[in-house]
Amino acid sequence: MCGIVGLVQLDDDESPFKSFEKALNALEHRGPDHLAKTIEEPVALGHSRLSIIDLDARSNQPMTDMSGRYTIIFNGEIYNYRELKQELKLAGFNFHTESDTEVLLVAFIHFGVKCLNKLNGCFAFAIMDRSDKSIFLARDRMGIKPLLFRSTPTSFSFASELRSLIALGFEKKIDKVSLFTYFKLNYIPAPDTILEGYSKLEPGHYIQLSWKSGTIEFQKEMWYEIPHDEEDVKQLTAHDYKESKKVLKRFLRDSVRRRLVADVPVGTFLSGGVDSSIITALASQEKDDIESFSVGFPDYPYYDESGQAADFAKHLKIKHHRFEVGRDELVGQVEKVLTHADEPFADSSAINLYLLSEYTRKHVKVGLSGDGGDELFGGYNKHRAEYLLRNPKYREHAIGNLKWLWSRLPASRSGMIGNRIRQLQKLSEGYHMNARDRYWRWAGILNEEQANYLLKEEMLERDQRLSDDGFKYKKRKESMLKPLNKEGSFNHVLLSDSLLVLPNDMLYKVDSMSMAHGLEVRTPLLDQHVVKQAFRYPEMFKINHFQGKKVLKEAFEEMLTPAILNRPKKGFEVPLLEWLQGPLKSTFLSLCDESEFIIDQGLFNHLAINDLKNSIYSNNPGDKPATAWAFMMFQTWYKRYMN
Repeated sequence: MCGIVGLVQLDDDESPFKSFEKALNALEHRGPDHLAKTIEEPVALGHSRLSIIDLDARSNQPMTDMSGRYTIIFNGEIYNYRELKQELKLAGFNFHTESDTEVLLVAFIHFGVKCLNKLNGCFAFAIMDRSDKSIFLARDRMGIKPLLFRSTPTSFSFASELRSLIALGFEKKIDKVSLFTYFKLNYIPAPDTILEGYSKLEPGHYIQLSWKSGTIEFQKEMWYEIPHDEEDVKQLTAHDYKESKKVLKRFLRDSVRRRLVADVPVGTFLSGGVDSSIITALASQEKDDIESFSVGFPDYPYYDESGQAADFAKHLKIKHHRFEVGRDELVGQVEKVLTHADEPFADSSAINLYLLSEYTRKHVKVGLSGDGGDELFGGYNKHRAEYLLRNPKYREHAIGNLKWLWSRLPASRSGMIGNRIRQLQKLSEGYHMNARDRYWRWAGILNEEQANYLLKEEMLERDQRLSDDGFKYKKRKESMLKPLNKEGSFNHVLLSDSLLVLPNDMLYKVDSMSMAHGLEVRTPLLDQHVVKQAFRYPEMFKINHFQGKKVLKEAFEEMLTPAILNRPKKGFEVPLLEWLQGPLKSTFLSLCDESEFIIDQGLFNHLAINDLKNSIYSNNPGDKPATAWAFMMFQTWYKRYMN
């Protein structure tokens, strides 16, 4: 992968051009192999390259076609570039490199916007047309690669990361609605960012930008939507199950084969879970020298799953790298993760991924991951809970009616018993909600009232009247929940996760933590053919009272061991509570006790921050460690980028 940054500046302000080198350097970690820019006012384009296909310098970017009319900057990979290249050769085009970048550029020249439908890959790219005074920007179907932008009538800038846009020197102001959403969900969904006026381009969208008239005009359009035709789903019955497994197996094998194409070493992430195990098993059948990687935490056995990964690698007879990280080293990485995030992001498992990427990059330049399997096939614990409440038996009714009891018991994520109580609390809470409200509650850590209390300027007033920001939040919430009506099907829940959680949490985490070390991560389960097939399957193919991801597991059961197939679902987590009560205590307390700084910020209710502090050191912290971590992440980010 790579990093891209671009600028169109029509007014007399020269400062963004003077800062353009700084904006490009902010992306060097994404592409340490080559940095280059082209400035032809009013346009500047920059690229940081991570060389994966055609390592020759002739494939460096920005890349211009032979006519001199078009220039491309591109972050990502086109996995079917060889087939597309042959098609373009038959159409009369000649090529001067072996790169997928040139194929993408020529495909756009030949097909225009329609080239997007021909691409199998992950990408965010921009193509400038000098003759037409225009730039075309696009993002891949599932949002694997990021693309952010900022627009005014006389200025348009875009980049792979928010830090690069910030480096251009434009005005910064906290978006209060995004801040509220951040504490509700632990991340900020597209199209919004933490800053007013800065946006994320949504997955499956493109922008056509022009400046012919002396002002910047742009149009944003959707070019891809995840297929989710309910009539199509109804056509498949239990009689189609066997054939469906065969089709899924073929599609995923083809996807892995495509994603093994590279001119550098390729490995796989192997966590010991079903998804990464399937990807690794398929990769081992396609590539004899494939190597797998996992990270283990011997000081935290409750969170350590590296043993299962090592056992499965041994079963496959492949070379496996198991990196063990002790308590001191693990805590020592926290500061790096805190300072690396270019936007507040509070999924604490980013620490694990940061470490895994750092160690993996010492051996390979490309890693295959199992991301997407849970969202497509119903693998999360919340999916099982959702299914149980849609199909309740005596046990679910009993749990729901004992809500008063569970709420009085001490809950936490730090141990088996405390975590089980936490799950019972959430299940009983969801029992009394409709499907839509339940989804929104389970999508985040805090409920709306808790997030409301945390902030100085409340989204929801005490008498339930909405403030101006409250109306904005309500509108954004409705947009995020659009795929899910009050009694939507189970597939609608998975669709909502694929549009909300997957790109904004999981894929952002993978991209930011892997690219921090110049490691490219490819996601075979998110191939468009696999995604289309997954959303054709009815609920009964995916989940029942006994297991999730049913069709995925059974399609590949002969490749997997019983230990992998029968392993309970466990999140990729870190011991936040133990850290906050131990090695991170002084850091957390110092941030909470900066009363003058918090007042000057004008963002937080200082009483709520004090309550948060007290809850961390109580006998019943519940999910508060996650909120404490979110507060730490935000304050660290704020001091780095806003002061």
